[in-house]
Amino acid sequence: MGQSDLYYSYLERLTREMVSPEQICVEAVYEDLRELCKMLRVSKGVTTFYSSLAQERRGDGDVYVPYDNGAETDKALTIRSDLSGVLVGQCTVYHAKGEPPWTEEELSRIDTIQRMMLNFLSRDRMKMMIQRATLYDDAGYSNIRLFTHAVEKIGDKQGLREFCAARIDLKHFSLINQQLGREMSTQVMKDYIRQLEEAAGPEGVVSRLGGDNFVLLFRKKNLDQVVKLLEGAPVQFGETNEGRVMVAAHAGILVIPDDYYYHDFGDLMDRIINAYNASKNGGRGDIVFSSEKMLERKEQAMKIRQMFPVALQNHEILVFYQPKISVDTKSIVGAEALSRWYHNGKLIMPADFIPILEQSMDICKLDFYVLDHVCRDIRRWLDEGKPVVRISVNLSRRHLIDLDLLDHILSIVDSHRIPHHLIEIELTETTTDVEFKDLKRIVTGLQEAGIYTSVDDFGVGYSSLNLIRDIPWNILKVDKNFLPMNEQNGQDRLNIMFRHVVNMAKEIGLTCVAEGVETSEQVSILRKNGCDIAQGFYYDKPLPVREFEKRLEQHAYPDKE
Repeated sequence: MGQSDLYYSYLERLTREMVSPEQICVEAVYEDLRELCKMLRVSKGVTTFYSSLAQERRGDGDVYVPYDNGAETDKALTIRSDLSGVLVGQCTVYHAKGEPPWTEEELSRIDTIQRMMLNFLSRDRMKMMIQRATLYDDAGYSNIRLFTHAVEKIGDKQGLREFCAARIDLKHFSLINQQLGREMSTQVMKDYIRQLEEAAGPEGVVSRLGGDNFVLLFRKKNLDQVVKLLEGAPVQFGETNEGRVMVAAHAGILVIPDDYYYHDFGDLMDRIINAYNASKNGGRGDIVFSSEKMLERKEQAMKIRQMFPVALQNHEILVFYQPKISVDTKSIVGAEALSRWYHNGKLIMPADFIPILEQSMDICKLDFYVLDHVCRDIRRWLDEGKPVVRISVNLSRRHLIDLDLLDHILSIVDSHRIPHHLIEIELTETTTDVEFKDLKRIVTGLQEAGIYTSVDDFGVGYSSLNLIRDIPWNILKVDKNFLPMNEQNGQDRLNIMFRHVVNMAKEIGLTCVAEGVETSEQVSILRKNGCDIAQGFYYDKPLPVREFEKRLEQHAYPDKE
């Protein structure tokens, strides 16, 4: 068979192999291509694909080398083609150094082969691009679609009993971003996620939800390795890895039970998210494992949210008053209003509904409800000529986004004709600069209106000094965790810190209230350090309104010390 006949034989077979993509044997295509390259005296063939014109200008494409005989080259022949609205293909063949120039017939045949190869490879490339656009984000991380597909495939095929699932976010990654810049922080995140992917194993999946939030699926045998990374791992950065930063995560992890039957992706995610939210809310650590109790708590939370509007309407939530006592005179000088929920004759404790309401704006409705009921009680006391003291009402930090909060507070107070000095608003420390500015605006407005303000839980947060330096409070409430239990060692840290906080508060003109006072020894510590007011079980628990009225009529507490 002559060379021309051989050429057309290979060409016909190559065409036939490329016609039906679902039946293509890629190795057979490449084998025929290699034979054609040898016949046409091509020493090397390179195909490059660009997903955009910008990528082509940068020379940053995906390169395929289907044939290379290793010979030194001296000439190249390139064709370029716009294969679709986004994909650009380029095919370059090289001439071996020292070989006679290609003939016109060879050049024509090479051009035909180049175009065939571009067309053949571009179909596969387009499939990859569509898959990538569907299952990966712009940064190259797999997305929730890929994760869902992987979970459902494993769940349907073999079940998930041997797997764990997790939802995570990277702790304080915004600070890493600020300190290192976008380029370096992107490098850090990619390297940390790469480590997680390695720990998750070949069957594991790590997919990005957005920002620094990810979901994971991995075998139980890899749990220890994954948890170790989530607890914290050093990640190098820089062109020469000259720096290191510690990266850790908040995580909710579900160790899928042996009897778990996979039937719905949403059910699986609910179990993960409950644990993840617990890790974010604090108190249980940065890594929380899901449990049946969490599902029960979620159902209870949904029930609380459904019951709450009816509870407000039916006045099921009662206002209790915990007295504030002058350390020197033992008289009641104020009280804090606290809510108690009675439903169908049963008490729902604050710890069972306040944190749930705090997750939404429902907490603001509760705060205004309590303020309104406090004003009703004060109005009745005034009209009946009963003793009256200033009552403090807690406002959630969620109120800070309300630009009209001051007007809302004053409208409630003034609708009951309450003298402003009889109302105190308690606000807790803030966590962001934006909240701090809003807090300052609100406290300043309340002060100008003659309503007292107190900073609650002082000493718990991290911005306490800025808080009392820049905002014009009347009262500082020291958190119970800051209050010494005894005086056995007057020089221990807690005693020293408490003494200086009280002195500082008094020197800048603030009244100091100590919360959580439970023993006579603590009362003695307050008196010795000049703290004005005590609040706690040592004197009284929160009281129903009628019992509180009786305490007011007694005016002073008997000597308990």
